[in-house]
Amino acid sequence: MAHIIIVGNEKGGAGKSTMSMHVATALSRLGHRVGALDLDLRQKTFARYLENRLSYCLREGIELPTPDYRDLPQVDASELAEGENIYDRRLSMAVTGLEESCDFILIDCPGSHTRLSQVAHTLADTLITPMNDSFIDFDLLARVDPDTNKILGPSVYSEMVWNARQLRAQAGLKPIDWVVLRNRLGAQAMHNKKKIGDAMTELSKRIGFRVAPGFSERVIFRELFPRGLTLLDLKDVGVKSALNISNVAARQELRDLMKELRLPGVEVEF
Repeated sequence: MAHIIIVGNEKGGAGKSTMSMHVATALSRLGHRVGALDLDLRQKTFARYLENRLSYCLREGIELPTPDYRDLPQVDASELAEGENIYDRRLSMAVTGLEESCDFILIDCPGSHTRLSQVAHTLADTLITPMNDSFIDFDLLARVDPDTNKILGPSVYSEMVWNARQLRAQAGLKPIDWVVLRNRLGAQAMHNKKKIGDAMTELSKRIGFRVAPGFSERVIFRELFPRGLTLLDLKDVGVKSALNISNVAARQELRDLMKELRLPGVEVEF
């Protein structure tokens, strides 16, 4: 059975598609067979990222390790059993189609609450939740007292993950390994940064996730998307600035992230 990685939260702009692309291609570079699905059926940023990669490789006449991306198959409503949801069937068919040939299946969820996202979270062996380092994003995980910063209770996204965990437990499946990534961290040790860090540590103990550093804010990520490239591709494609200090630091962040995910059978060697 493939190990299923879900990348999700219910807020846009947290870096889910960038994270999805880098984790999926890093696993491909390490020799693993990786399948990929994008459940944001409208924007399809992750799908576009992979499409850009294939186009770039074709133009340049090169090969780069690339996940096997699949669109959700179309289903005729007449084929559904009574009461069966069409999106459940489409997702099930897509995952089944990848499972036999893949070691990992990475699924990028939309930044909103949808049926597809809800069902996908119940499939997660590993759940990666990138969030910007601010209380605006933190609000999706927990409600906070504005005066004391005391955590009042879990918020909408945490409740969805809790429901997914309950459904997995009822089905006899192993627990979700939930990793929350603090993305776009500022370089300076600001007061707000410390407050968020303290709140994350407290909440992680209460609702059961691991906290890990994600990616810092860097211009390079905006430049990679149009060509479908990742940090690990820069040397291969002859980017002259590949060894500048910022890019070297970004590669180290990716290396640290892949180690922190603790995925089965993955030895980080890049």
